[in-house]
Amino acid sequence: MEYEAIIGLETHIQLNTETKIFCNCKADSWGEPPNTNICPVCTGQPGVLPVLNKAVAEKAVLLATAMHAEVQRVSYFDRKNYFYPDLPKGYQITQFDRPIAIGGYLDLPMPEGYTRRVHIIKLHIEEDAGKTKHANGYRLIDFNRCGVPLIEMVTGPDLRSADEAAQYLIRLRQLVRWLGISEGNMEKAHIRCDANVSIRPKGADYLNPKTEIKNVNSIEAVREAIATEIQRQIREVEAGGKIEPWTLEWDEDAGVLRKMRSKETEADYRYFREPDLLPLVMDDEWKARILADFPELPLERRARFMAQYGLPEYDADILTTERALSDYYEAALQAYNGDPKRVSNWVINEVLRLLNERGLSADQLKVTPQYLAMIIRLVDKGTVNTSTGKALVVKVEDSGKPPKQIVEEEGLAQVSDAGALRAICEKIVAANPKEVEKYRSGKTSLIGWFVGQVMRETRGKANPKEVQKILRELLG
Repeated sequence: MEYEAIIGLETHIQLNTETKIFCNCKADSWGEPPNTNICPVCTGQPGVLPVLNKAVAEKAVLLATAMHAEVQRVSYFDRKNYFYPDLPKGYQITQFDRPIAIGGYLDLPMPEGYTRRVHIIKLHIEEDAGKTKHANGYRLIDFNRCGVPLIEMVTGPDLRSADEAAQYLIRLRQLVRWLGISEGNMEKAHIRCDANVSIRPKGADYLNPKTEIKNVNSIEAVREAIATEIQRQIREVEAGGKIEPWTLEWDEDAGVLRKMRSKETEADYRYFREPDLLPLVMDDEWKARILADFPELPLERRARFMAQYGLPEYDADILTTERALSDYYEAALQAYNGDPKRVSNWVINEVLRLLNERGLSADQLKVTPQYLAMIIRLVDKGTVNTSTGKALVVKVEDSGKPPKQIVEEEGLAQVSDAGALRAICEKIVAANPKEVEKYRSGKTSLIGWFVGQVMRETRGKANPKEVQKILRELLG
């Protein structure tokens, strides 16, 4: 029998606010000593009251709008009751039946050429719990994460493969970074993901019992864990067994899933309204201020780059991975006022390489979009050759100087004088009779070697096209 997977994802997105959701403790305490970024509010001490961080609601509205969700005028906070050592109050402040937004979807353009629409069932704000660590037979608790602001989003059972689940996380990470609401680093738990997985005969329209996979901290681990669970369920069903609704833990080092506990249901949490917080009222004026500078979204810009500039899908995809890079490309294109594909090649090959090597974002570069446009024009005019132009990108970044100034100061202008180049070519040909004989005997690929010798002699400043023309004449 042929089976299909039914997958839904629950994601928790850590918002990059300065302070926690209900107190003034610093929101991001990654790398800090345990239990040093806490106060009576986030550790649930008696007699304290939570106060909502306004920025949390504003960032939630940005994401909800980007996800095509309906922002609610009035929403409420609730208590989710459960007992675990890292939850000091014995309950988590979250939103249940009246969240800040409802509905929504995210479209996933897949590499295979189709688009998968993933619907959003829940989108709400809540506080994080602490962190439990097992060491030397002890259970250690770090409360630093208590009260860190989160958006929880739950998808419908719309994904059909581990690759689609990975693509959802890639696009979600892209979106939260684009909006500037989260750093989106899964390794630092800025995005955490639980996957609900079941299988059914292909073409069936019912849902079978599902398992939930937890403890997954990278996109590739999500892909691998889901693929592993799909195969396990198929083996179990074909052997005559039944799928039990267990919560599973992914062991990335061993590449295996282990049972943690039976899966809870909403009834287990005994939700009720949070009595210490007023309703969250999102009036039209506040919402309008939040959305006043709402940006063009990455998938929309990707489509525009292909339609307006005629870029291939590959280029448009790369150029819209980050908002800063996308803005950089358009600014460089405007300054260059020429072929969009030519600018794209320089950004993808030279600028991206520099960003990756130095761990920078495009808006931090000293090689401004205007400087990049200058470099491309210098190459176009023949003032410098392509290899010198590529080296100029690094030199400008190192010095911050304009490209033309560096060319003049370092004497990098391309040598195109036919007489001067011919003299150098004649010298190289005369000094290498064996290579000349091999070339004339049919090994014409040696032309590249001869060109390289001339480039070395001129410290990379020779016009390679002119050099090759002269060498072909001399070598016959």
